[in-house]
Amino acid sequence: MTNTYVFTGFPGYLASELIQSLFKASYEIENIYLIHLPSVEESARRQQAVWESDPQIPSEKIHLIKGDITQDCLGMPPRLSEELQGKVTHFFHLAALYDLAIPLTPAWKVNVQGTREVHQWLKECSCLERYIYFSTAYVSGRRRGIILEEELTHDEGFNNHYEYTKYEAERLVDGMRSTLPVTIIRPGIVVGHSKTGETAKFDGPYFVLNLLDSLKHLPFLPYFGEGQALVNLVPQDYVLSAATYLAHAEKAVGRTYHLTDPNPYTAKEIYEHFSDQYRKKQPRFTVPVSFAREALRIKPLRQHLRIQKEALDYFSWGPVYDSTHTQTDLQESSITCPDFFSYTDALIHYYKREKDNPLKHVSIF
Repeated sequence: MTNTYVFTGFPGYLASELIQSLFKASYEIENIYLIHLPSVEESARRQQAVWESDPQIPSEKIHLIKGDITQDCLGMPPRLSEELQGKVTHFFHLAALYDLAIPLTPAWKVNVQGTREVHQWLKECSCLERYIYFSTAYVSGRRRGIILEEELTHDEGFNNHYEYTKYEAERLVDGMRSTLPVTIIRPGIVVGHSKTGETAKFDGPYFVLNLLDSLKHLPFLPYFGEGQALVNLVPQDYVLSAATYLAHAEKAVGRTYHLTDPNPYTAKEIYEHFSDQYRKKQPRFTVPVSFAREALRIKPLRQHLRIQKEALDYFSWGPVYDSTHTQTDLQESSITCPDFFSYTDALIHYYKREKDNPLKHVSIF
C-alpha cells in the first residue's frame, strides 16, 4: 500500500529535510501535501524548485497547499480539506514557533491552538495510520534529575514561553492517544548535520561560537558559571533518520521518544572543546551566570555577541533524558546517536563558512 503524507511546518528546515529523508528511505509514496502559510509562499516555491531540479526526487508527488493551522480546516478550502481527510495515511505536525524569546500570545496561538485545530481535523481522517507530533525534550521545563520518556505532567515551571506552550500542546497530543495513532518525537537541541555541518540557523550551542567569534581579540577567554549542567545536543541527521523510521514502525504507535544523546557532555566540557577547536585557547577565569544574564539585558551587547539571554538557561540547567525506549526500538534499524565531539569539526567548518550570512542568525531582541 502506498502512503499519502501531509506536513505542517513547511518550508521549515526540518520539514524540508524530512521530506527528502522519506524519499531516500524508499517508502511507497503516493503524494506529499505541504501546508504552508500564504506569507511564506515564495520560500515554499523556492524549495519546490530545488526539488524539481533534483533527479532523485519525484517532485510531481509534492504539492503545496496554502493554509493556516490555527484556523478551521487548517485554513484550507473545505473541499480540498475533505479530499485530504480521505487520503492521508501519515500526518507530520511540525508547525510551531521555536524562538526562545517568543512572547506568550503568538506562541500559544500557533503551538497550542494550532495543535488543537490539527486534532479536530485528524479526527475526520478515515485512512490515518500515523500522527507524528514533533515536541521537544524540554517540555520537562525546570525539572531536575532523570526524565523518562513516558513522563510529561509536572509543576516545576518553565524557562520560557516556548517550553510552556510546547508542554501544553503535548498534553493535548497525549490526550489523543486513545483516538489517534500517535507517535511523539522529543528531540534534544538539534545542531547541524554530523557529516556536512549544515544547519538552518546558528542558535542553541552556536551562541557559544558566536561568543568566541565576538571575543576573538581578547587575550583570555572567560568561563560562564560552573558549567556542570548537561547539554543535550543531537545532529539533525540522527533526528531525521530516527523520526522517519519510527513514523513507519508499528511498535511506535502510542509511544514517546527522546531523540537525545544518551551520553551528553556538560556545558563546561562543550565550551572548553569549542574554545580549543575554534580559538585554540582555553578559558582562564569565571564570570558568574547571574552577571552574564544581567549584562545580556543590554540589547546592544546581545546584538554584538549574537546571544539570546534565554539561551543561558540551557547551559546552567540540564536534567538527564532517559532514552531507553528510543534505543530499544531503533535497534533493528542500526540508527544511533553519534558522540557530539566526533562531529564538531564539521559543525565548526560550516560555521566558519557561513558565520557572516545574516540569514543564518536568529533575531536578537
